[in-house]
Amino acid sequence: MTEAVTFSRDTEEFITGEAVALDVRSTSFLLRAAGALIDALVSVIAAGLLALLLVAAAAQTGMDQAAIQAFLITIIVVSTIVIPTAVELLTRGRSLGKLAVGARVVRDDGGAIGFRHAFIRALVGFFEIYMTLGGGAALVGLLNTRAKRIGDMLAGTYSQHERVPRLTSTTYPLPPQLSGWAQIADVGRLPDRLARRVAHFVGQAGSMTPESRMRLATELAAETAQHVSPLPPVDALTFLYAVAALRRDRSYRALMIERERLAALKPLLTGQPHAFPRGDAQQHPVSPEDEITRQYR
Repeated sequence: MTEAVTFSRDTEEFITGEAVALDVRSTSFLLRAAGALIDALVSVIAAGLLALLLVAAAAQTGMDQAAIQAFLITIIVVSTIVIPTAVELLTRGRSLGKLAVGARVVRDDGGAIGFRHAFIRALVGFFEIYMTLGGGAALVGLLNTRAKRIGDMLAGTYSQHERVPRLTSTTYPLPPQLSGWAQIADVGRLPDRLARRVAHFVGQAGSMTPESRMRLATELAAETAQHVSPLPPVDALTFLYAVAALRRDRSYRALMIERERLAALKPLLTGQPHAFPRGDAQQHPVSPEDEITRQYR
């Protein structure tokens, strides 16, 4: 049974049928334009090389005008429709231009594209990119919230941006003035979405402006305070740092306790019961006489 997937335009998230939010990013219009320009240049260069070969062959063989026109049409179709379709199908949505800008064409539900999607995109792209010199695709892409062109709308696809900045681990200690509070603090389980927002804010707080940092800290602290008791007499930013550090330390201690428990149980889980035969030949060797007797018994 196909899993239901919905898309939220405001948060750029896929909500699966199991209520799991998948963060995705659609490629911006400028990046899509740069990738399309690279792909178009590659197609034009390929068509030009094939046309030069055709002219050289026609000069040597005396090919008539009708045959030359037929071969020119074939070259145009191959370089602008057949090759782009094959490239996107074999690379699962990554042509040379998309590889350069870090994008990939996927279905609207996030899955890999098939032949139908790649062929529709290439066929419609011939008219909206090459016949209009990119004007048709640019106009539609500017008006679409996900920078889709007509080919994407008809094929049910969009361009997903996969090149993201490398994550850097940020270590934030517990504020020293709250060491006593941490011993008695009761921090309940935060909702998953709120926990992600707090972790993201704490990791990015150093790069924000003071006004934005305090504004977001106040909003997040008001939501987090509902799950913390007692509340420490500190500002919102220090409160969020303390809650994040306390949850991290407690999760680490819980993982260490679980590891120690599994290590204590490992001999019982992997060992054999008392006096239980192991069943290997080295534990109970068989003499040659016994082996001959067993074979001819």
